[in-house]
Parts: sequence; structure tokens; C-alpha cells
Amino acid sequence: MKVLLPAGWPRPKGYSNGMEAEGRIVFVAGQIGWTPEGKFEASTLPAQFAQTLDNTLAVLREANAGPEHVARMTWYITDKRAYLASLADIGAIWREKMGRNYPAMAVVEVKALIEDAALIEIETTAVVPR
Repeated sequence: MKVLLPAGWPRPKGYSNGMEAEGRIVFVAGQIGWTPEGKFEASTLPAQFAQTLDNTLAVLREANAGPEHVARMTWYITDKRAYLASLADIGAIWREKMGRNYPAMAVVEVKALIEDAALIEIETTAVVPR
């Protein structure tokens, strides 16, 4: 994959403005911070974020893909202030689970998610080389 950074633009922190890739596309439905058994063991945003990434990576493994193949993510959060207050923890969790791959991303604050206990939901698109 090639990171797209227009000339003169500052390098974004924690994401890329765009990605160029060729290969097999894998779409991962919105994942939330519950366990594979459908239980919420975490009630904080960083802990739910960690479980959400674990769930995303489990789906990607089914397609023989990993974090290095993630090209795009959309994060839906229920509390912008909690997100901003948790950036250091979220960054550490990201680096632990995703490495230094920074796909094109958007973070959107929403009023609520379908599961009342969910604090975050993430949709992912990955591109696996052929």
C-alpha cells in the first residue's frame, strides 16, 4: 500500500489522508467491544477499543489478512470528550495490536450505537495483495 500525502500537507498523527492499494478487498462489518460470546467485559472506552480491535483482527484472520492490510477505518464513538481524554491509551493499544500501520480513518461522534453498552464501533476495509 502507498500512503497518499499531498505536497505541502503536514503528516497527520495516527492516520493517513489516503491509501492506494491493489489486491483482494476484505470488508469487516462494524465491530464493537464485546467478547466473541457477546458479553461486555469492559466499560471504559480504551478497554472496549482493545476488544474492538481484537474482534476486527479475528475477522481479518479469516481472510488470511492482518493489521498491515488495513487500508481504511471508520470509528463511531458515543463520547467525543472521553475519546479525546483517552488518546494516549488508545494510541498505546493501537501500536500494540496494529503496529505502525496508519490507514485512512474517520472518527465520528454518534448519539448512540445499537448495543446500549457499546462505546465504540469500527468498520474496516483491508486490501490483501494477490
